[in-house]
Amino acid sequence: MKTTGLYPYVRVDAAGSGVVSQAGGLLLTEAVRASGLVTELSGALVPWRKPLARHDPAKVIADLAIMLGLGGDCLADIAVLRGEPGLFGPVASDPTVSRTVDALAGDVEAVLKAINAARAAARARVWALAGEHAPDTGRDGEDPLIVDLDATLVGAHSDKQGAAPTFKRGYGFHPLCAFVDHGSDGSGEPLAIRLRPGNAGSNTAADHIAVVRDALKQLPGHRSGTRPGRRVLIRTDSAGCTHEFLDWIVAQRLSYSVGFTLPDDFAQALPRIPKQAWTPAIDSDGRVRDGAWVADVTALVNLSKWPAGMRVIVRKERPHPGAQLRLTDIDGHRITAFATNTARGQLADLELRHRRRARAEDRIRCAKDTGLRNLPLHDFDQNQIWCAIVALACELTTWMQLLAFTDADGTTHEARRWEPKRLRLRLFSTAARLARTGRRTIVHLACNGAWTTVLHTGLTRLHTLTAPS
Repeated sequence: MKTTGLYPYVRVDAAGSGVVSQAGGLLLTEAVRASGLVTELSGALVPWRKPLARHDPAKVIADLAIMLGLGGDCLADIAVLRGEPGLFGPVASDPTVSRTVDALAGDVEAVLKAINAARAAARARVWALAGEHAPDTGRDGEDPLIVDLDATLVGAHSDKQGAAPTFKRGYGFHPLCAFVDHGSDGSGEPLAIRLRPGNAGSNTAADHIAVVRDALKQLPGHRSGTRPGRRVLIRTDSAGCTHEFLDWIVAQRLSYSVGFTLPDDFAQALPRIPKQAWTPAIDSDGRVRDGAWVADVTALVNLSKWPAGMRVIVRKERPHPGAQLRLTDIDGHRITAFATNTARGQLADLELRHRRRARAEDRIRCAKDTGLRNLPLHDFDQNQIWCAIVALACELTTWMQLLAFTDADGTTHEARRWEPKRLRLRLFSTAARLARTGRRTIVHLACNGAWTTVLHTGLTRLHTLTAPS
């Protein structure tokens, strides 16, 4: 018989055996093994494990993080893992998962402290395994490790505890996040996610200080009571440009690069800047950007009430064709500014470094694709636990990419920078056949898969890493 449709006609039954549909999820389970995350979580969450419990709370939390990494967005989606025991082992039932989250939310401050301690220990091991490719390798005052701060809005479609009207006339939450930047060759990983009501202020200094403190505790080698110094740079938009926050950063001897709101009368001072003071701005690839310039205007701004050593750098640029001019635009140029305490470096390089703060928006988009788009639980403390699981899921994905797709010679595969949606489509959803021979379990990946080689190479690299005892 000849086929007449554009796609082949196939007969379907439900009699298949030994088939797994999320074989690429082994990348995440191998990242859990290599990082020692479950071992750390198991030790940290001992006080919340019942004597006769069949499922360790650490395994439940790790399973939820893997589920979010695979694309789930609610507790019930853990059924995806439960249907593949050959890949993910025994997985708790839905009622057990709900009871576990409730129990942890009952002592949320202590639980979050325990989870964060386990995350910090696992992160230190992953960065040690990454060696010279770790984000903190070779960082100093001139080339610091960058921690990005940014907030986002998470809508609530029902009356949840802590939800409130937002400044964009919505309703929900306003979490503040901190991410460590892996640079152009990688992505980034969350250090802290602080859940806040929807009416939380954008420039609340206390929240910024609390998030930075939590973020610093996650950095390998950080000791409580010590100051990391200029080798760590805090980068944020103008919401972080408050006296209290910058005074605290300077007291911690941190570097900073924050958006700066120019005074209303700055338009009168702009013509006093000599033409030779303007330096051409550069693109991300280092080439001169046409129609954009930067200049140091510290002497033209009254900084007497700001911390000593602050510099204000201005960027002027002709808006792209079709862009509407704003009231703050001067002489047809869009004027923006940022403040930093970095004393050395070319102006164009410092401005490009600050402009790369936009990567934080990419990190937030990835976090929303990994469970942060909707907070599925009712109680505020329960959703705090959910945010901690979201952070774990994002970290597992980033750690997996860091260890699996970086060659020994320093080159990286493009999968190192893939976002969650692409990872799920190309790698995590790979089909395979599960076989058992002797005492071994073997996963036979589909030989005709478009990304089978990439998946197999990544799994092979992760397998070579020794799991902690």
